[in-house]
Amino acid sequence: MRDTGVVFGVYVHVPFCATRCGYCDFNTYTAGELGSAASSRSWLDALKRELEMGVRRVGARPAETVFVGGGTPSLLGADGLAEVLDAVRGSFGLADGAEVTTESNPESTSPAFFDGIRAAGYTRVSLGMQSAARHVLRVLDRTHTPGRPVAAAREAREAGFEHVNLDLIYGTPGERPEDLRASLESVLEAGVDHVSAYSLIVEDGTALARRVRRGELPAPDEDVLAEYYELIDAYLAKAGLTWYEVSNWAASPQARCRHNLGYWRGGDWWGAGPGAHSHVGGVRWWNVKHPAKYASLLAEGESPEADREVLTPEDIHLERIMLELRLAEGLPVDVLDAAGAAEAPVVAGEGLLDPEALRAGRAVLTDRGRLLADAVVRRLAA
Repeated sequence: MRDTGVVFGVYVHVPFCATRCGYCDFNTYTAGELGSAASSRSWLDALKRELEMGVRRVGARPAETVFVGGGTPSLLGADGLAEVLDAVRGSFGLADGAEVTTESNPESTSPAFFDGIRAAGYTRVSLGMQSAARHVLRVLDRTHTPGRPVAAAREAREAGFEHVNLDLIYGTPGERPEDLRASLESVLEAGVDHVSAYSLIVEDGTALARRVRRGELPAPDEDVLAEYYELIDAYLAKAGLTWYEVSNWAASPQARCRHNLGYWRGGDWWGAGPGAHSHVGGVRWWNVKHPAKYASLLAEGESPEADREVLTPEDIHLERIMLELRLAEGLPVDVLDAAGAAEAPVVAGEGLLDPEALRAGRAVLTDRGRLLADAVVRRLAA
């Protein structure tokens, strides 16, 4: 396997949310949906069992990165998140200088929360902001107040976190250019060193999809999404945050999310928790989704694995093109097959790949190419 820059990572999925956002199709559950079928305590106990099972399966491989996502990990509180990290330490172990990230909802954080997770060993916080406009948050069914993410980011920095991310979603029905600019001004005011910005995707089975299908809301407009992406990139670049992956900007190389770089560069990771996906040595598997089933299987000493697949050389080749091409460093041209290598100069001639980088042996997206990244992948991987 090529040098991925990350030896091994651990992803922990927290399936709990206080409310369900209308656009979200992640594997999450509110207390009302779960009832007495599962709890944070049963989930934590099961998580520890799965991590111990992971060590027996692949050996104690100290994690260079840990990412706790969800769901809403901050609902566990600082003590719960400390217990999660202790479980990783006590099983796979943590490498020296490991990056340890948790996602957090601004409304379930506080100065004491940030102090607590910092003391527990977390090094990075990712906060869900989505937008600073009230009417946009209402369409997304987000419950936080517009100013809270900025305040939470400041609290995290005051607690000693050098690396703080804010997430944005752009292209929500009803979002105007001035709304997006206000969101970006709030991001810059927060002083974070990392921003992730994703175009709204209407996922099947969500409340948002049902509203679009009924004609209550328009579907996102592709031309508007492109316009907004360019606006985001220009704003962040002017403030010193440079793109390093199509949807991610960082103030420095040290501010980049090492865990996600592990995904994009084909690294190995163990995914623990209901519905979590793992990849080790060219094998990918995923867990059962429901927290009660997950906990029950592990309590009986059984694996929570739902299914798996062994990646073929063709799968690995395609995924490498799909993922690495999204990075600012691009993809070595010699990774492409003969047809892809022949197509690359054509794509560059259309302004989608950097011709100078191509002459140096790398396929690197231009600014326009980032807007059409999926189409470029299809052409180079065909």
